[in-house]
Amino acid sequence: MNKADINFRTERIPYVRLVAPMIDQIPAAIALFDTDLACVLCNARWKGLFDLPADSGPPYSPDHVSSCHQGPWRKVLGQALDGETIASDFDRLERADGGVEWIRWSVSPWKDTKGAVRGALMVCEDITAEMEQHLRSKVLKQELSLFIDIAENFALCMLDDEGRITIWNQGAQRLCGWREAEVQGRHFDILFDPSERERGLPQRQLELARKNGSFRDRCWRTRKDGSRFLAEVTISRVEGDDVLPSGFGQIVRDITHEDTQARSLEASTVLLRSILDTVPEALIVIDVDGRILLFSKTAEEMFGYCAHEVIGRNVSMLMPSPDREEHDGHMQRYRSQGESRVIGSKRRVYGLRKDGTIFPHSLRIGEAFGGGQRMFAGFVQDLTEKEATEARLEELQRELAHIARVSEMGTLATSIAHELNQPLMAIGNIVQTSAELLRRAETDSIEKVADALEQAGHEALRAGEIVKRLRSFVARGEIERTLEDPGRLVRDAIALGTAGTRHRNIERSVTVGPELKHVFVDRVQIQQVLLNLMRNAVDAIERDGEVNVAITCDGSAVRFTVTDSGPGVPPERIERLFEPFSTTKKDGMGMGLAICRTIIEAHGGRIWYDPDLADGAGFVFTVPCLREEDEHGD
Repeated sequence: MNKADINFRTERIPYVRLVAPMIDQIPAAIALFDTDLACVLCNARWKGLFDLPADSGPPYSPDHVSSCHQGPWRKVLGQALDGETIASDFDRLERADGGVEWIRWSVSPWKDTKGAVRGALMVCEDITAEMEQHLRSKVLKQELSLFIDIAENFALCMLDDEGRITIWNQGAQRLCGWREAEVQGRHFDILFDPSERERGLPQRQLELARKNGSFRDRCWRTRKDGSRFLAEVTISRVEGDDVLPSGFGQIVRDITHEDTQARSLEASTVLLRSILDTVPEALIVIDVDGRILLFSKTAEEMFGYCAHEVIGRNVSMLMPSPDREEHDGHMQRYRSQGESRVIGSKRRVYGLRKDGTIFPHSLRIGEAFGGGQRMFAGFVQDLTEKEATEARLEELQRELAHIARVSEMGTLATSIAHELNQPLMAIGNIVQTSAELLRRAETDSIEKVADALEQAGHEALRAGEIVKRLRSFVARGEIERTLEDPGRLVRDAIALGTAGTRHRNIERSVTVGPELKHVFVDRVQIQQVLLNLMRNAVDAIERDGEVNVAITCDGSAVRFTVTDSGPGVPPERIERLFEPFSTTKKDGMGMGLAICRTIIEAHGGRIWYDPDLADGAGFVFTVPCLREEDEHGD
């Protein structure tokens, strides 16, 4: 039958009833007006938009449109009958209940195959939500693009009961490449690859639609030029009667680009997830309100939570007090002021696990933008094992130092006891003999006692010489002098002397002056002096402070200055600082500074305490520089 013979009022041709089931699936309100401007066909969206009863049927007077819109609808429809196409990007629609909606509409002439205008087609799209957002923001970022008939975004075709094409719209021509005259009466399997036709895929899709009422799937379709595209396909069964023949309606939408983007996004997501799962640092991403957006596998293992337990919750749940209570305030200040001192820096903070345990970790925060929102990425490294290892190392170093001191004192005591034993025994024997002589009261006893006491004096002087020789031995020791860089001496010593102090938040620094000369010293002994002074400083500070070592030229000597931010030395203790057995520590022997003085003096330098150098304690010692003739000599 020819579409030119259509008469909408009498329904002599079932064309309109054949198309009606299809237009209900188009996501827009569609209505067809005849030349008398009567609405002879509309879909369910049109009835809903203009408050028409759902169970009523056309024809409708054009007044049902005018009642909702004050514009000249009859004039617009008349222009369409004159062959014009009229469109509006947005228009106001007042409903019968007083509500207001915004629509995008177009009106175009409806022509038969001979080009004669047989009516007008009107398409409306509800854009209320879009316009409300536009009006709230009061900023029109871009002009609304010209609305195109929603049907042109889909390939629409009608099939008879055998699958032959009876209707082919402009959208189908644009998407598949065939004109309507080329496909009229041909089987719709032309849209399939030859191999799919051989497997009977077109017939199976029709059978599924016939059996279930509809068929929906994502599958491939073939264009006229042989190229293929991934399509979202819907085939609906149209039941016939004694007037309307049975058949099928097919809607095809090209989703190739969407699928490519989805697969690319999925691949990128999988790759990113695999990378994050292998990174040793935990990654936690939050929004500007502190809500967790991403929780990596390492974060799950570190905090004991599964990702689904924390996503959407405030990140403060992973912090102990008082950080938990203060976090929201930090975020509020960032939102209001836009500045944060923690971005890009690395800090040591504490975390709270699911089981309630608190552990130290490092935190480095970065800022990122994605999906139209600002996000913060936190990289977290558990410091529990590292700090425990440092603490064990520090304790071991202290034990070794203590053992070394005890061993040295034991060796010294043994040497002193051995060397002094003979003169002391001699003195004792002489004194006892003198006492016996005096008790006898003999004539020559006085002379004998005088001789004995003179001999005892010689033995006492001998004991003094032994002590002097031992002091000289201790002072000289087994010195093995080498040419050393003062800066390197300090850096090596400070690396060992302040080990394990990071968790106590004790900063360390080295200041090296210009044009320093090398020194000819026993490296081990000078580093021992530096170690002793730095450990004393760390013990005095306990937590949250700073130790600084400065190296400068002082005439013919190199000056080493060790300062700290601790409480300093009480004035009454300054005079006895370098005396043996003088200490303020509960477990100290009071030999450290005395040994330091012995070592420095053995190198030809001197050591002293300067209370004016820092708020805490300040110790200074010097060692002679190496002369140029010595440095460049053989």
